[in-house]
Amino acid sequence: MRASRLLSLLMLLQTRGRMTAQELAAELEVSVRTVYRDVESLHSAGVPLYGDAGPSGGYRLLEGYRTRLTGLTSEEAESLFLAGMPGPAAELGLGSVVTAAQLKLMAALPVELRDRAGRIRERFHLDTPTWYHGADETPHLAAVADAVWNERRLEIRYHRWKAPREVVRRLEPYGLVLKAGRWYLIACGGGEDVRTYRVSQIRELHTLPETFTRPAGFDLAAHWNGALEEFEARLLQGEAVVRLSPNGMERLPDMVRPAVLRAAEAGAETPDPDGWTQVTVPIESLSHALSDFLRFGEDLEVVSPAELRDLMAATAQSLVRLYDASAGRPGISRRPQTVRR
Repeated sequence: MRASRLLSLLMLLQTRGRMTAQELAAELEVSVRTVYRDVESLHSAGVPLYGDAGPSGGYRLLEGYRTRLTGLTSEEAESLFLAGMPGPAAELGLGSVVTAAQLKLMAALPVELRDRAGRIRERFHLDTPTWYHGADETPHLAAVADAVWNERRLEIRYHRWKAPREVVRRLEPYGLVLKAGRWYLIACGGGEDVRTYRVSQIRELHTLPETFTRPAGFDLAAHWNGALEEFEARLLQGEAVVRLSPNGMERLPDMVRPAVLRAAEAGAETPDPDGWTQVTVPIESLSHALSDFLRFGEDLEVVSPAELRDLMAATAQSLVRLYDASAGRPGISRRPQTVRR
């Protein structure tokens, strides 16, 4: 435990430069007194570490000193190779950089860890796009990423789903998010709130000469999670009561979005004698609910609202008429009915 903490302290100083004892204690979640003891131990072991007194003082390593990554555990080394997603890195123009970094890491590892880490790439592959959907075409992704990294303003021509369909925006790009194979830009423009832009919908892009200052304390992950919750809340403003067969309940996790699944599981009633379960779920609209519920076939029955139940029945009747009429068309034969006695 202490050896791991000493290595962490050394890595912090190597990556961040000068740090005070209080800052090191906060990062390592130990007392300042423990930091003093650890620093003394590193110094005694020959690590060129020294401290400066005063308000702007702190501990730092001798200029140019670097340590090899021999303190990694096998699990840590393996996780680094598992986290290196080649697809997204290549899309960002960093494919060769990731490869070079992995080669350097391999060279720095002891032989026993090198062998275990190398097996990760042979046994695990991360495929980020969802089923049935390919990744977006994002010709401007590399330019967007460069602007995010260098805090450069952008001017984009953006294609929206509502009128006016195409708009021009001047943006301060704060970050990029990869969600199910699709890239999203989190950016602020012209005093507006921070908004989300799908990178594949950028039709034209110009990197502007002026820079901007990213807001202090902006948390990209927290903002994204909050935006997802807000998006779901805006979409799912209706409600429907449905009955699901045992098979329907089993299929539910694969058929609906997470918010609907959570609501269904939370409000599920006790199954009736036939095994059917009544649940109340949020819906976006009658047309969206119709499309979602039809996928369940005979494993789902709408109880309410009445408008949705009538819509489901009318659609089912239309399907019956369609297939009944098509049976007489050339090239389409009707299978003979099996009579059971």
